[in-house]
Amino acid sequence: MMSQLKQGNEIMKIITGKGIGVFRLRALISACELEAQGLTRRGSSALSILKRELGVKGSRETVLTAAREMLANVANW
Repeated sequence: MMSQLKQGNEIMKIITGKGIGVFRLRALISACELEAQGLTRRGSSALSILKRELGVKGSRETVLTAAREMLANVANW
Protein backbone atom coordinates (compact mmCIF):
# COMPACT_ATOMS: atom_id res chain seq x y z
CA MET A 1 0.00 0.00 0.00
CA MET A 2 1.06 3.54 -0.56
CA SER A 3 -0.27 6.64 1.12
CA GLN A 4 0.23 10.23 0.05
CA LEU A 5 0.74 13.17 2.36
CA LYS A 6 0.69 16.75 1.20
CA GLN A 7 2.75 19.30 3.09
CA GLY A 8 2.76 22.71 1.48
CA ASN A 9 3.69 22.28 -2.17
CA GLU A 10 5.36 18.91 -1.62
CA ILE A 11 3.76 15.48 -1.84
CA MET A 12 5.32 12.66 0.16
CA LYS A 13 4.61 8.99 -0.44
CA ILE A 14 4.67 6.49 2.40
CA ILE A 15 4.96 2.78 1.71
CA THR A 16 3.16 0.62 4.26
CA GLY A 17 2.02 -2.96 4.80
CA LYS A 18 2.57 -5.40 1.94
CA GLY A 19 3.98 -2.56 -0.15
CA ILE A 20 7.22 -2.71 1.84
CA GLY A 21 7.99 -6.23 0.62
CA VAL A 22 7.10 -5.33 -2.97
CA PHE A 23 9.31 -2.25 -2.84
CA ARG A 24 12.19 -4.29 -1.39
CA LEU A 25 11.85 -6.92 -4.13
CA ARG A 26 11.91 -4.19 -6.80
CA ALA A 27 15.00 -2.65 -5.20
CA LEU A 28 16.79 -6.02 -5.10
CA ILE A 29 15.96 -6.68 -8.76
CA SER A 30 17.31 -3.26 -9.75
CA ALA A 31 20.43 -3.77 -7.63
CA CYS A 32 21.05 -7.17 -9.23
CA GLU A 33 20.76 -5.62 -12.70
CA LEU A 34 23.27 -2.91 -11.71
CA GLU A 35 25.65 -5.55 -10.37
CA ALA A 36 25.50 -7.26 -13.77
CA GLN A 37 26.73 -3.99 -15.29
CA GLY A 38 29.68 -3.86 -12.89
CA LEU A 39 28.45 -1.84 -9.92
CA THR A 40 29.65 -3.25 -6.61
CA ARG A 41 28.51 -2.84 -3.03
CA ARG A 42 29.64 -3.77 0.43
CA GLY A 43 28.27 -6.84 2.11
CA SER A 44 26.21 -9.49 0.38
CA SER A 45 25.44 -9.04 -3.28
CA ALA A 46 21.85 -8.50 -4.38
CA LEU A 47 22.13 -11.76 -6.33
CA SER A 48 23.03 -13.76 -3.22
CA ILE A 49 20.22 -12.09 -1.23
CA LEU A 50 17.69 -12.94 -3.95
CA LYS A 51 18.94 -16.53 -4.16
CA ARG A 52 18.69 -16.97 -0.39
CA GLU A 53 15.26 -15.35 -0.01
CA LEU A 54 13.63 -16.90 -3.08
CA GLY A 55 15.30 -20.29 -2.67
CA VAL A 56 16.43 -20.25 -6.30
CA LYS A 57 19.68 -21.73 -7.59
CA GLY A 58 21.31 -20.95 -10.88
CA SER A 59 22.60 -18.08 -12.96
CA ARG A 60 21.83 -14.40 -12.60
CA GLU A 61 19.27 -14.61 -15.41
CA THR A 62 17.49 -17.56 -13.76
CA VAL A 63 17.27 -15.68 -10.47
CA LEU A 64 16.12 -12.44 -12.11
CA THR A 65 13.45 -14.29 -14.09
CA ALA A 66 12.13 -15.94 -10.92
CA ALA A 67 12.18 -12.60 -9.05
CA ARG A 68 10.34 -10.80 -11.86
CA GLU A 69 7.69 -13.56 -11.95
CA MET A 70 7.23 -13.28 -8.20
CA LEU A 71 6.93 -9.50 -8.50
CA ALA A 72 4.28 -9.88 -11.22
CA ASN A 73 2.31 -12.31 -9.06
CA VAL A 74 2.59 -10.16 -5.94
CA ALA A 75 1.69 -6.98 -7.83
CA ASN A 76 -1.68 -8.52 -8.76
CA TRP A 77 -2.86 -9.00 -5.15
